Amino acid sequence: MNTLKLRKQASKLVLAIALATGAAMIAGHVAPAEAQAQRKKKKDKKEDDKPQYSKEWREAFVPLDEQLKAEGADPRSFTSQIDQVVAISQSGDERLQTGQLIYNAGIRLGEIDSSETGQNAAYAMRLRGMEMMIGSGKAPAAAVGQYNFIAYQLAGASGQAEKSRTYLQAAIDAGYSGNQSPSDLLVAMAQTYFSTDEYAKGLQVLDDAIASKQAAGEPVEERLYEFAFSVAYREDLQPQVYDYAIRRAQMFPTDDNWTNAFNVVRVLNEYGAQETLDILRLKRIAQLLDDKQDFIIYVETADARVLPQEVKDVIELGYATGEVERDDTFIADQLRIATGRIETDREELPVLEEDARAAGADLATVRAAGSAFLSYGEFDKAVEFYSKTATMPGGDTEETLTRLGMAQVGMEDYEGAKATFAKVTGPRMPIARIWAGYAEYQSGGASAQSGPTGQAVSAIEAPGNAS
Repeated sequence: MNTLKLRKQASKLVLAIALATGAAMIAGHVAPAEAQAQRKKKKDKKEDDKPQYSKEWREAFVPLDEQLKAEGADPRSFTSQIDQVVAISQSGDERLQTGQLIYNAGIRLGEIDSSETGQNAAYAMRLRGMEMMIGSGKAPAAAVGQYNFIAYQLAGASGQAEKSRTYLQAAIDAGYSGNQSPSDLLVAMAQTYFSTDEYAKGLQVLDDAIASKQAAGEPVEERLYEFAFSVAYREDLQPQVYDYAIRRAQMFPTDDNWTNAFNVVRVLNEYGAQETLDILRLKRIAQLLDDKQDFIIYVETADARVLPQEVKDVIELGYATGEVERDDTFIADQLRIATGRIETDREELPVLEEDARAAGADLATVRAAGSAFLSYGEFDKAVEFYSKTATMPGGDTEETLTRLGMAQVGMEDYEGAKATFAKVTGPRMPIARIWAGYAEYQSGGASAQSGPTGQAVSAIEAPGNAS
């Protein structure tokens, strides 16, 4: 938790509450302003409902109150007298007034001693007074939520996270929101968990805050997703870090947000060529392939001799966007190989298709058919052969499921794709998650809340369409 920020907030609020509950001498005793107003409105109030103050308490409280109000008074000089009044405060009314006195003494202490030690002592004194006011049972009903919120701030500033959390929950339960929305208080609750390194619990509370806003029909600020993501990223919480990056991109679909989601998947994992290829394929579909090195990796991994049409399309995209120079000899050579291979490759496709459908087809043949038809954008056939591959022993199940899901996305079978991606485990899980997130976005399952500040992602296109 940002203690400095919290302290500034607490300082403003405690001054406000001091004014709201400022002590006033009435017939020899102190009563809160709210209670005084209520008595004026209720002339028929029964005698036994009036504030209950003992003679002993008045004799101790009134002189102390006057001394603390005197110019230059230092609350630290009256510690023993304060303790004495606390000890004899028995009725709820006495405890409310004593708590208010202590609370205001804490404000005075903070004003006369700006050192860290002085401020800490002031927070502790204010918290002691506020706890007494809350525990008195006599606090004005309309102010209970506010009192608990201030106690939450003071406890947090004093490093008492669990106590802080308890008071914040009481403020939420009382329906207090002040100038904030109820879900903003849940964000504050998440902070209390983060301050004690209980990150999973804090993120769950943050999820509740987001759900609360959505249920109330309120827009969910992008900062909530950004904040949740930053916590998950810093603490390396998986899979939450991927989920928040993806959800942010879905709800606020800018180039930067989707690129961030792709980069998180790559940065947090040590992937080989084939895994990286499947990430780059999604970047290409989303029109976010914008780095020369990624184009080179894509071309090398797809291999002009194996997936010539896909390689040709990627290179031409690189030329069109200006990310790849036409005088790059490696890229030019790969384009030449790919272009020369496409006609023969297409002629061989019917034979590969027939062999892959044969009852005795081996794993390598069926897998090659799935890969070829995925590359050419014939997604229905890719789904057929990847589905068959998934039932055969000895294959790379996670790669097969990933590419089956990719083919389903190509067919715009988004629900089927999400179901397939959900089965992917192990190192490929983050790749499957971002593909699933993209599928959900394309299906409209995740609705954007604001217009993109950059170029929004587009619907999937068959890789072979550029030829």
